[in-house]
Order: sequence, then structure tokens, then C-alpha cells
Amino acid sequence: MSKTKVVSLFSGCGGLDLGFIHAGYDVIWANDFLKDACETYKRNLGDHIVHGDINTIKVEDIPQADVLVGGPPCQSFSLVGKRDPNDERSNLVWSYLNVLKHVHPKIFLLENVTGILSAKNPDGTRVIDNLIAAFEELGYKTSVNKLNAADYGVPQRRQRVFIVGNRIGKTIDKPSPTNSEDGNELPRWVSAYEALSDLPETNETGVFNYIKDTDNDYQRLMRKAADGPGTLHITPYASAKDNELIRHIPPGGNYVNVPDAVATQRILNFKKTGGRTTTYGRLSEDKPSYTLNTHFNRLNVGCNIHYRTDRLISLREGLRIQSFPDDFQVYSSNKRNYYVQIGNAVPPLLGQAWAAYFKPFLKAKKQTT
Repeated sequence: MSKTKVVSLFSGCGGLDLGFIHAGYDVIWANDFLKDACETYKRNLGDHIVHGDINTIKVEDIPQADVLVGGPPCQSFSLVGKRDPNDERSNLVWSYLNVLKHVHPKIFLLENVTGILSAKNPDGTRVIDNLIAAFEELGYKTSVNKLNAADYGVPQRRQRVFIVGNRIGKTIDKPSPTNSEDGNELPRWVSAYEALSDLPETNETGVFNYIKDTDNDYQRLMRKAADGPGTLHITPYASAKDNELIRHIPPGGNYVNVPDAVATQRILNFKKTGGRTTTYGRLSEDKPSYTLNTHFNRLNVGCNIHYRTDRLISLREGLRIQSFPDDFQVYSSNKRNYYVQIGNAVPPLLGQAWAAYFKPFLKAKKQTT
């Protein structure tokens, strides 16, 4: 039986696509603007990715597929900072729509930040309302869903919006969670400790050998295809002052825990005016990470301190938090793009949950056509 075909837009390093591949789909065409991300994608998923601006690619060159997936760049919709309705990155959502018209899939999946729910166009109308109207005009029954990656086995409390549309006349909402915060009816959320505790200490090369056996299902999943030494287990640079601050922040803590005597002016200002919970944050052993962002090499942006060791998390630990398996390699022509690729990715396990959820609907469609 032939595999269900997928076309992927704004694919990044391939997190969402990897989830679909692991679920048995065939991703036949992908695209991204970042050259390093395309190289990472090729090394891990295949050479079916095309580098370039989606608006300069002839839509006729994109193949037909059963499923269209993608996450248009979402920074202009983010709840962090000011929204800019004229930002070209927000207009790329409409580029997705243009490809949708051509590919004409049975199902589409569009991923974005939660800020898209309240984002407005220059005329004051809501972006999400206009999008839904455009999708429905093309014949797609649409639903809007907000998911927490932790509910699907990812050791990260990452909330994202997924717009799902189908033209097979079904009600398609979202996959059922596999994990829960309280652990009563479903297995408890995967914690930072469960995700990272089998990894050795970091070193200057980033190459490592496993010195501990796995002690939970998540670690076994991450190491399932690993063959030989691991890589990318290298910690970003931290200044002497950063290291001093880190020593004062306990597991689950943040800038509030830094004594005034050693605090920077930035931290003192946060204490007066209030900062985000994750600012200068440290992972908790018994909870998932907060959202991993594209700056997890920095102390002052996000919750990026290892739960036990006085250091920032490594690239490999960031990949683990995003649910990329240990055999996944990241290519980058500079240090910055490592963090951009990893932080922007859709966790593969979340992609796999969507892929598994879609299968019965696609199978039913095949049987009736």
C-alpha cells in the first residue's frame, strides 16, 4: 500500500515532518528560507527540501499531496513584544493559503503561536477570522485548536495553535492527549529530569558516550536509533557574572531568587516592575521545561539553566526537550542558527500525534473514493 503523501511549507529543520515520517507518511516536498535549516533537513530527512522564498517558487512546481503541513514564521504574532501588522513574516500566512489552493490536499495543518488568536489586521479585523473565512471559501471545514506539547509526551510546556482543515466532510479537531499534569488518568507529564538525566556532563567538543543506562520510556525513545557517540552536547558561553547569578538560582527559580547584592541592574528592575516567570529561569527536576525559544543560549531570555548543574543547557539537551532523537544532527554555519533551528521547531512527538490522528480520516476517504 502506498504511503500518504505530504507537502511541507516553512519546514525549518524538520521537526513536524519528522513526526509525520515516524508515523509512516511520505513527505515528498518541503521548503524553507533558511539555508542552514535546509541542510539540516537534508542530512536527517532527505533531499526533497527546496531552499528559497516560497513567494518566488512557482506553485506549479509543488506536487499534489494528501496532506499539507507547515508553520509560517510567527514572530509578528508573538505575545512577546509589539505586533507589527505590516511585518512580512505575518503575510507569509497568506502564502500558505496560495499553496493550499494548488496542492488541494484532503487535510491541512497550520501551526502558529497563540498570539495569532488575538492578532489583528490594519483594518482592525482579526487575522484568525479572515483565515478561517478564506479556508472555508476553498471548501475546507476548519477547526482552531490550542495544544500544549506536554500533553503529548514532550518534556516542554509549549503551547501552540493548530488550524486544521479538511475537505472530506468530517469533524477533525485534535488528537487525544497521551499525558497529563496530574497523572491521574494518563501518565504524568515527562519531566526535565526524565528527559535529560541519562546524559553525561558536557564538554568542549560536544561528543559524548552514554555512561548511564536508560531508566524511563522517554530516554529509551530518544536513544532508540542512536549508534555510536552522541554529539552537540556542548554548553553555550556564559560570562563570569552569568555563572555567579546561576549559582544563586535554585531549581524552579528565577530572577527573584538572586540576592540584590549580586543582582545586575536589569534584575533589580525586574524585581521592581515584574518580569516573566521564565526570566533567568532554572528548570525544575519534576516538571517539563517551559517553552524552549531561539535564545536558549542566553541566561536572561527564558528558562535555560540546567536543573542540577550550574550551567545553561546544551544543544543536545535542547533537542531532547524538543523531542528530537539523539541521532538527529543539526548543521549550522554559525552559532546563532543552531538555536534558531532548534527553538523554532515543532516537536516531532507533537507532529507524530497529529499524523496518527489523521490516519483514520484519510483511510476512510480512500475507501469511499
